[in-house]
Amino acid sequence: MRTPHVVVVMGVAGTGKTTIGPLLAARLGVPYAEGDDFHPQANIAKMSAGIPLDDEDRWPWLDAIGAWAHERTGLGGVVSSSALKRSYRDRLRAAAPGIAFVHLTGDRELIENRMAQRQGHFMPTALLDSQFATLQPLQADETGVAVDVAGTPEEITARAVAALDAMEPTSPSAS
Repeated sequence: MRTPHVVVVMGVAGTGKTTIGPLLAARLGVPYAEGDDFHPQANIAKMSAGIPLDDEDRWPWLDAIGAWAHERTGLGGVVSSSALKRSYRDRLRAAAPGIAFVHLTGDRELIENRMAQRQGHFMPTALLDSQFATLQPLQADETGVAVDVAGTPEEITARAVAALDAMEPTSPSAS
Protein backbone atom coordinates (compact mmCIF):
# COMPACT_ATOMS: atom_id res chain seq x y z
CA MET A 1 0.00 0.00 0.00
CA ARG A 2 1.55 3.31 -1.02
CA THR A 3 1.48 6.34 1.23
CA PRO A 4 -1.01 8.83 -0.17
CA HIS A 5 0.38 12.09 -1.49
CA VAL A 6 -0.70 15.49 -0.41
CA VAL A 7 -1.65 16.97 -3.78
CA VAL A 8 -1.84 20.69 -4.55
CA VAL A 9 -4.19 21.39 -7.47
CA MET A 10 -2.70 24.52 -9.02
CA GLY A 11 -3.23 26.85 -11.95
CA VAL A 12 -4.53 30.25 -12.93
CA ALA A 13 -7.99 31.37 -11.88
CA GLY A 14 -10.76 29.66 -13.80
CA THR A 15 -8.95 26.39 -14.54
CA GLY A 16 -11.28 24.49 -12.23
CA LYS A 17 -9.23 24.00 -9.07
CA THR A 18 -12.35 24.19 -6.88
CA THR A 19 -14.20 21.73 -9.12
CA ILE A 20 -11.40 19.25 -9.78
CA GLY A 21 -9.90 19.35 -6.27
CA PRO A 22 -12.88 17.71 -4.50
CA LEU A 23 -13.37 15.21 -7.35
CA LEU A 24 -9.70 14.25 -7.20
CA ALA A 25 -9.82 13.94 -3.41
CA ALA A 26 -12.86 11.66 -3.67
CA ARG A 27 -11.12 9.47 -6.26
CA LEU A 28 -8.02 9.26 -4.06
CA GLY A 29 -10.05 8.69 -0.87
CA VAL A 30 -8.54 11.65 0.98
CA PRO A 31 -9.90 14.95 2.36
CA TYR A 32 -10.09 18.16 0.33
CA ALA A 33 -9.29 21.68 1.53
CA GLU A 34 -10.33 24.74 -0.48
CA GLY A 35 -7.30 27.00 -0.86
CA ASP A 36 -9.44 30.15 -1.00
CA ASP A 37 -10.57 29.41 2.57
CA PHE A 38 -7.00 30.02 3.77
CA HIS A 39 -6.98 33.63 2.47
CA PRO A 40 -7.24 36.37 5.07
CA GLN A 41 -10.23 38.67 4.53
CA ALA A 42 -7.91 41.48 3.40
CA ASN A 43 -6.75 39.35 0.44
CA ILE A 44 -10.33 38.56 -0.60
CA ALA A 45 -11.25 42.26 -0.39
CA LYS A 46 -8.25 43.19 -2.53
CA MET A 47 -9.02 40.60 -5.22
CA SER A 48 -12.74 41.48 -5.17
CA ALA A 49 -11.73 45.05 -5.96
CA GLY A 50 -9.74 43.80 -8.98
CA ILE A 51 -6.36 44.39 -7.32
CA PRO A 52 -3.84 41.56 -7.80
CA LEU A 53 -2.17 40.21 -4.68
CA ASP A 54 1.53 40.80 -4.21
CA ASP A 55 3.98 38.39 -2.61
CA GLU A 56 3.59 39.98 0.83
CA ASP A 57 -0.15 39.25 0.62
CA ARG A 58 0.48 35.67 -0.44
CA TRP A 59 3.08 34.52 2.15
CA PRO A 60 0.64 34.09 5.10
CA TRP A 61 -1.84 32.36 2.78
CA LEU A 62 0.80 29.97 1.46
CA ASP A 63 2.05 29.32 4.99
CA ALA A 64 -1.48 28.37 6.09
CA ILE A 65 -1.84 25.97 3.13
CA GLY A 66 1.62 24.58 3.84
CA ALA A 67 0.69 23.96 7.48
CA TRP A 68 -2.42 22.04 6.39
CA ALA A 69 -0.36 20.01 3.90
CA HIS A 70 2.24 19.28 6.60
CA GLU A 71 -0.48 17.97 8.94
CA ARG A 72 -1.68 15.64 6.15
CA THR A 73 1.81 14.22 5.42
CA GLY A 74 1.58 10.45 5.32
CA LEU A 75 -2.22 10.63 5.38
CA GLY A 76 -2.86 12.26 2.01
CA GLY A 77 -5.05 15.15 1.04
CA VAL A 78 -5.87 17.50 -1.79
CA VAL A 79 -5.75 21.28 -1.50
CA SER A 80 -6.24 23.95 -4.13
CA SER A 81 -3.81 26.84 -4.54
CA SER A 82 -2.91 28.88 -7.58
CA ALA A 83 0.81 28.29 -6.71
CA LEU A 84 1.68 30.28 -9.82
CA LYS A 85 5.34 31.01 -9.05
CA ARG A 86 8.15 28.58 -8.37
CA SER A 87 8.90 30.51 -5.16
CA TYR A 88 5.32 29.84 -3.95
CA ARG A 89 5.67 26.11 -4.67
CA ASP A 90 9.08 26.11 -2.97
CA ARG A 91 7.46 27.64 0.12
CA LEU A 92 4.75 24.95 0.12
CA ARG A 93 7.40 22.22 -0.34
CA ALA A 94 9.41 23.66 2.56
CA ALA A 95 6.39 23.11 4.82
CA ALA A 96 5.43 19.72 3.34
CA PRO A 97 8.35 18.22 1.37
CA GLY A 98 6.42 15.26 -0.08
CA ILE A 99 3.69 17.23 -1.84
CA ALA A 100 2.90 16.75 -5.51
CA PHE A 101 1.34 19.30 -7.83
CA VAL A 102 -1.42 18.84 -10.40
CA HIS A 103 -1.10 21.86 -12.69
CA LEU A 104 -4.41 22.47 -14.47
CA THR A 105 -3.57 24.01 -17.82
CA GLY A 106 -5.65 25.18 -20.73
CA ASP A 107 -6.41 27.58 -23.50
CA ARG A 108 -6.85 31.16 -22.25
CA GLU A 109 -10.13 31.61 -24.13
CA LEU A 110 -11.64 28.46 -22.57
CA ILE A 111 -10.54 29.57 -19.09
CA GLU A 112 -11.91 33.11 -19.56
CA ASN A 113 -15.26 31.70 -20.76
CA ARG A 114 -15.48 29.46 -17.69
CA MET A 115 -14.64 32.37 -15.40
CA ALA A 116 -17.36 34.50 -16.99
CA GLN A 117 -19.96 31.77 -16.33
CA ARG A 118 -19.22 31.11 -12.67
CA GLN A 119 -21.38 32.66 -9.99
CA GLY A 120 -20.41 34.23 -6.68
CA HIS A 121 -16.62 34.07 -6.96
CA PHE A 122 -14.50 37.01 -5.83
CA MET A 123 -11.92 36.73 -8.66
CA PRO A 124 -12.91 38.93 -11.64
CA THR A 125 -11.91 37.96 -15.18
CA ALA A 126 -9.96 41.24 -15.32
CA LEU A 127 -7.24 39.59 -13.20
CA LEU A 128 -6.75 36.67 -15.61
CA ASP A 129 -4.02 38.48 -17.58
CA SER A 130 -2.05 39.13 -14.39
CA GLN A 131 -2.41 35.45 -13.47
CA PHE A 132 -1.02 34.30 -16.83
CA ALA A 133 1.78 36.89 -16.59
CA THR A 134 2.74 35.56 -13.14
CA LEU A 135 2.49 31.84 -14.03
CA GLN A 136 5.72 29.87 -13.97
CA PRO A 137 4.85 26.31 -15.11
CA LEU A 138 6.15 23.30 -13.21
CA GLN A 139 9.81 22.62 -13.86
CA ALA A 140 11.33 19.18 -14.53
CA ASP A 141 12.73 19.00 -10.98
CA GLU A 142 9.31 19.62 -9.38
CA THR A 143 7.14 16.67 -8.38
CA GLY A 144 3.95 17.05 -10.33
CA VAL A 145 2.01 16.71 -13.52
CA ALA A 146 0.28 19.04 -15.98
CA VAL A 147 -3.32 18.19 -16.86
CA ASP A 148 -5.30 19.86 -19.66
CA VAL A 149 -8.68 21.28 -18.57
CA ALA A 150 -10.53 20.61 -21.82
CA GLY A 151 -13.47 18.28 -21.32
CA THR A 152 -15.79 17.46 -18.45
CA PRO A 153 -14.74 17.61 -14.80
CA GLU A 154 -14.86 13.80 -14.70
CA GLU A 155 -12.55 13.53 -17.75
CA ILE A 156 -10.11 16.04 -16.26
CA THR A 157 -10.11 14.19 -12.92
CA ALA A 158 -9.52 10.85 -14.65
CA ARG A 159 -6.52 12.36 -16.50
CA ALA A 160 -5.17 13.74 -13.22
CA VAL A 161 -5.49 10.36 -11.46
CA ALA A 162 -3.80 8.58 -14.38
CA ALA A 163 -0.98 11.14 -14.47
CA LEU A 164 -0.42 10.86 -10.70
CA ASP A 165 -0.42 7.05 -10.97
CA ALA A 166 2.12 7.21 -13.80
CA MET A 167 4.29 9.45 -11.64
CA GLU A 168 4.53 6.80 -8.90
CA PRO A 169 7.84 4.95 -8.92
CA THR A 170 7.33 1.35 -9.87
CA SER A 171 8.29 -1.14 -7.22
CA PRO A 172 10.45 -4.08 -8.20
CA SER A 173 8.37 -7.16 -8.82
CA ALA A 174 9.31 -10.72 -8.17
CA SER A 175 8.95 -12.47 -11.50
